Amino acid sequence: MVERLVPEGLWELFQRVVPEVPTRPQGGGRRRYGDREVLAAIIFVATTGCTWAQVPPVFGPSGATAHRRFIEWSQARVRAKLHRLVLDELGSRGELDWSRCAIDSVNMRALKGDLTGPNPVDRGKKGSKIHLITERTGLPVSIGISGANLHDSQALEPLVRGIPPIRSRRGPRRRRPAKLHGDKGYDYDHLRRWLRQRGIRHRIARKGIESSKRLGRHRWTIERTMSWLAGCRRLHRRYERKAVHFLAFTSIACTLICYRRLTK
Repeated sequence: MVERLVPEGLWELFQRVVPEVPTRPQGGGRRRYGDREVLAAIIFVATTGCTWAQVPPVFGPSGATAHRRFIEWSQARVRAKLHRLVLDELGSRGELDWSRCAIDSVNMRALKGDLTGPNPVDRGKKGSKIHLITERTGLPVSIGISGANLHDSQALEPLVRGIPPIRSRRGPRRRRPAKLHGDKGYDYDHLRRWLRQRGIRHRIARKGIESSKRLGRHRWTIERTMSWLAGCRRLHRRYERKAVHFLAFTSIACTLICYRRLTK
């Protein structure tokens, strides 16, 4: 099961970003479980949505051990480094299409924690929101989370700035799309000016003038990506108290989406 959840290619990439094992100058201590087995347990929790206590013993490390390592790697931002490394591999092969990107968000309920807020589309119940930018074929290149009451328009600038410099097949690294598509939630003149100043063309539906459905032939890719994220059952409802841990699960889901494209 470990080899199925963490195939050899993903393991080779993960070894390039995982922190070195801490040493004890005085020696002794308990045996540390291998990183590959722990990573498989974390991916199992992310994809099945089970609790840490339900991690089966077939992985070796217990759920508590996997949870501790998950927190350790979240603090070291291993999830962001791995996602960027997979994007670099895709970019170097020419698999990323920057000609037309899309931005959108999705809400889910949150039981507790920071970066939560009353969800206006769920009778004011507490929730969080995942914000996403995908390239033309639907691969996520920038992600973020917020409270469910944050307006989509407020996430556009941080998301665009959050696109990392990604390798290209030829030429320098790239971090700006040629064109960005969005629905009426991003229909603000200051956002259009901000995008133009950065050399990014925009295609944003206008309130009261045109239907968001006219963007469907281009924006369906990000909606499909949202459905891919739903395959990570841990994202159906937020259980993590700390936002950084919920963001780590979101990054794991995006990394798996990108890695599947890498192995096609």
